[in-house]
Amino acid sequence: MTDAIRTPDEVLEGIPDFPFQPSFREWDGLRLAHLDQGQGQPVLFFHGEPTWSFLWRKVMPPVLEAGYRCIAPDLPGFGRSDKPVELEWYSYDRHTAAVAPLLEELDVRDAIVVVQDWGGPIGLRWAVENPDRAGALAILNTGLFTGRVSKGFLAWRNFAERNPDLPVGFVIQGATATELPDEVVAAYEAPFPNPESKAGAAQFPLIVPTSDDAVGAADMGRVLEALGSWDRPALVAFSDSDPVFPYPRAGQVFCDAIPTAGEQVKIEGAAHFLQEDRGKEIAEAILERLG
Repeated sequence: MTDAIRTPDEVLEGIPDFPFQPSFREWDGLRLAHLDQGQGQPVLFFHGEPTWSFLWRKVMPPVLEAGYRCIAPDLPGFGRSDKPVELEWYSYDRHTAAVAPLLEELDVRDAIVVVQDWGGPIGLRWAVENPDRAGALAILNTGLFTGRVSKGFLAWRNFAERNPDLPVGFVIQGATATELPDEVVAAYEAPFPNPESKAGAAQFPLIVPTSDDAVGAADMGRVLEALGSWDRPALVAFSDSDPVFPYPRAGQVFCDAIPTAGEQVKIEGAAHFLQEDRGKEIAEAILERLG
């Protein structure tokens, strides 16, 4: 049985501007959380690290109001989901495998798949491996790592390696263009009650492939190659102030790979966590291009 920490439910009650009630399921001995709100065509929101579904709270309401169903999983190790304490538990394969049965159980069809940060490799892999369930892509500040990374990413990786008890609120605050209120920073920190609960947050930067023979590089390369056959709608929108995924170069990789992507959209006045800086604008771009 996987040794894991469960953040007490009461710790995550009363989160600001986040009225959504979670649903829970069991997978591989873990209790995993997800949001499932509204009716209509599904829109899937894949977060990265060290965030959770709270990250999408500014994007989801306009999408719900437009008549869509919003589904946002908390990946294992994050948010309301259980958090395995062993660093070695965390892997690209395992996290993709954790998502697939949920979306099959929910009978997701023709979904708009919205991805950011680590949600990109995970969500895009799910999309190309489940073409009967995925209908459109919205790609935000992410990458498919086949061995080359930016200097900004290497600086982030080095910081994470030196700080396994990751200062989550400090990281989020430093990766937004706007000053976040204390209660929002606290909401990002709340899922991690102690250092052991941060194993996923600490490990995810370290499992990004930084050489072409690293674990995961070939898998991400196959996802990028598969995107070359994507014939359904796609949106690529990157922020103008993200050193980890610098505009326009990082997003242009997807524009060049995906036949239907068109011109990259620049989200101005936003940093890495562009959902915090320009959440409503992102929702509008998704609805305009993919709705």
